[in-house]
Amino acid sequence: MSDCFDRAPGAGRGRGRGAAAESGSGGARLGGSGFHSPGAAEAQHKAGFVQQQEPLRPPKTAPPGTGNAVRKSDLHSGNFCEHVQQTKVNPISLDKIAAHDCGSAMVNPQLVVAPVAASKLSVNAPEFYPSGYNPNFTDSAFEDGCDGYPTLTEYVQDFLNHLTEQPGCFETEIEHFAETLNGWVTTDEALQELVELIYRQATSVPNFSYMGARLCNYLSHHLTINPQSGNFRQLLLQRCRTEYENRDQAAKGDEATRKQFHAFVLFLAELYLNLEIKGTKGQVTRAEILQTGLRELLNALFSNPVDNNLICAVKLLKLTGSVLEDAWKEKGKSDMDEMVQRIENVVLDANCSRDVKQMLLKLVELRSSNWGRVHVTSTYREATPENDPNYFMNEPTFYTSDGVPFTAADPDYQEKYQELLEREDFFPDYEENGTDLSGAGDPYFDDIDDEMDPEIEEAYEKFCLESECKSKQ
Repeated sequence: MSDCFDRAPGAGRGRGRGAAAESGSGGARLGGSGFHSPGAAEAQHKAGFVQQQEPLRPPKTAPPGTGNAVRKSDLHSGNFCEHVQQTKVNPISLDKIAAHDCGSAMVNPQLVVAPVAASKLSVNAPEFYPSGYNPNFTDSAFEDGCDGYPTLTEYVQDFLNHLTEQPGCFETEIEHFAETLNGWVTTDEALQELVELIYRQATSVPNFSYMGARLCNYLSHHLTINPQSGNFRQLLLQRCRTEYENRDQAAKGDEATRKQFHAFVLFLAELYLNLEIKGTKGQVTRAEILQTGLRELLNALFSNPVDNNLICAVKLLKLTGSVLEDAWKEKGKSDMDEMVQRIENVVLDANCSRDVKQMLLKLVELRSSNWGRVHVTSTYREATPENDPNYFMNEPTFYTSDGVPFTAADPDYQEKYQELLEREDFFPDYEENGTDLSGAGDPYFDDIDDEMDPEIEEAYEKFCLESECKSKQ
């Protein structure tokens, strides 16, 4: 046990210089720990073993609240010294602990309990829901139509939020949604409210412009209400026209105004691509008025060449550029050439950032490659070696006696190739690796002589001899 205790600072520095320093002292020692009594010191002086000692250093007191607990069981284990060195416990406190332990088994050292941080988590905390989430909504929430919804606004808004979170359910739920609206939307005011709700969702929620355009296209063909103020598509275009007429002011406005304007521009682009109008003869066309509107919106954006306006123009042209150019070419217009020229002028003159200029140049490059489209001729022609480079791709490959491969495409071996091909037709039930695909007892294969050709037999014997010689070496 004496080996486990550290001495107090400066105590017993002469220990180990002579055995008489310990055995010659008649004084008492406390548990053999090396803490000598005054009587032991006097005995050492009388024996002539006077040692020079440094003055004791003042003990370092342990800071309060350190939480270093000392268990009684550790006093008798070999881990206590290591614990003392790691935690740097005050030596005076160790003296007291040792005195209590050796003097009386009834007195236990006081244990220091480390403070426990109080947690703010609670099982009674209210449930958290993301913004726009309806906790009462389930996947079958709309099966009963408008039951449980006091107003049209709540019903439509819940469905729009549902589409935002789960766009994949559009195909399965849109039909039932339209049927429910036909039983609810019976007045001009209700139709106006429906249009406004969809428009706000499509221009305020990120990434809903495409889904909103698809929804508008479906409702324009399946809503039966047709009031005097106009049907669903007409009211929708009127709502877009209100925003369209303020394009110049919006493009020059502050950042929040421009952000809202850009959302409208991209929604109008999606409407142009997705809104189908049936002609008198049943043909499906796009809304011509939207094509004209997009052209003017591009002019407004390029007339105010700040970074976010130019980025919006790039997005618009990437989305609709190929369709717009095809439509303009059909009318004999060169509007896209004029637009590209305007982009090049902006790159040269505008004080936009370097990254935005790079985006504009990439857009011009995309247009020069026909918007990334590859036209493939759909005229059917029978494949021949002259018009199809892959004509011989699936034909087998043969080898000459010298190991030179040749195919049907090699003119020097056409006769030899045809001869081998005809010979191969005699074995239609054999794969290339020689696996027999014919059934057992086939009379054709039973008649084949199993004997080898003399040349083959000679070559086989030669091969066996060579293999045997190599194995002996």
